Amino acid sequence: MKYLALEDYSKSWVFRHQALPLNESDLAQIKPLSVQAAGDVWRNYISAEGNHYENFHAADWPKKAETWQGDGNWQQVWESDDESLPAELLEFMDWQGETLIYFCYDHEQVIETRWSVFQRAWKNFLFFDDGPILVGRKRQQAVQFFQNGQFKFGNRL
Repeated sequence: MKYLALEDYSKSWVFRHQALPLNESDLAQIKPLSVQAAGDVWRNYISAEGNHYENFHAADWPKKAETWQGDGNWQQVWESDDESLPAELLEFMDWQGETLIYFCYDHEQVIETRWSVFQRAWKNFLFFDDGPILVGRKRQQAVQFFQNGQFKFGNRL
């Protein structure tokens, strides 16, 4: 089984939070991956060895300084009434709305959705902000978010 039902996902409450409601159409497109499928995505897109951003190896692209081209603050926008992603990210990510994306919390927790859905639901995704990485299928751009309210963006090497 590649996907878990959203209601069976342990952190599904973030997508049903009263303060950040999502429409049913978007909820239907938020697809948590099974542990096995998440592991495959993590190994293929993030790291073959490290299972969390704190365990990356020097050879992993997220650990390399040359990967990252810029940074910014996501928390200020998250706490505001503005629903848009931080401007730096919108300028950097040249993805179409239908681009398949993976939001990778760790090697066992990855969510698949579309870029357009992520743009509308990004605040929900960031209820858990312990280093998750956003990557797009067949795309080089990546973003990593941190608990201190910062993010960095660049190209996977």
